[in-house]
Amino acid sequence: MKVLIIHGAYSRPQGNWFPWLKEELESRGFGVSVPKFPTPVNQSLERWKKIVDKEDIGEDAVLVGHSLGAAFILNWLEEHHAVAAFLVAGFHRRLGISLDKLNSSFIDKEFRWDAIKGHCGKRFCISSGNDPYIPLDVSRELAEKMGAELALVGNGGHLNKESGYTGFPLLKRMILENAGGR
Repeated sequence: MKVLIIHGAYSRPQGNWFPWLKEELESRGFGVSVPKFPTPVNQSLERWKKIVDKEDIGEDAVLVGHSLGAAFILNWLEEHHAVAAFLVAGFHRRLGISLDKLNSSFIDKEFRWDAIKGHCGKRFCISSGNDPYIPLDVSRELAEKMGAELALVGNGGHLNKESGYTGFPLLKRMILENAGGR
C-alpha cells in the first residue's frame, strides 16, 4: 500500500513530522512518498498536480496532507480514488489571513463534496483548538462537508514542528488502524 504525504505552504518533505511518519510506516511495510512541491514561489494547484501525477499512486493509496496539503488532497479526490485520507490542520476555504492569496488556486472554488466522499472510503480530519491559522469552526465545517471523523488535539497549535510535532503517534495509530495497518 502506498502512502503519499503532502506538505503545505512554506514547508518541505524534511519538515514537521513527515520524516518520522515516513520511517515509521516504511518499517511496517508501507511504501511512502513525500514529494517536494514549489512553495511559496511558483506555488499553484496545477504545478502540484503535475508533481503528484509522476507518483505511482493506485486506488489503494492512503493520502496524508498537512495544512495546504489537505486542500490539495480535496482537489485530488474530486478526480481520483484513495482508500483513506488524513487531513491534518486542513482547510477548504479562505481563512482571512495573508496566506489566502498564495493559497487561492487550491481553495477559491466550490468543492464537489459528493465526488470526494465517493472517491475515498475513509476520511479523517485532525485539528487543534488553538491552531493560529485554522479556526476550529473551519475544521468542524471541513469534517462535516467531507463526511469525516474529526479528532481534536488539545494545545496542538498548527500540528507542526513549531508546535512541537516532529513525531505524531496519534496520526500513525490512526493510519495503522484504518488503512490496512500492519
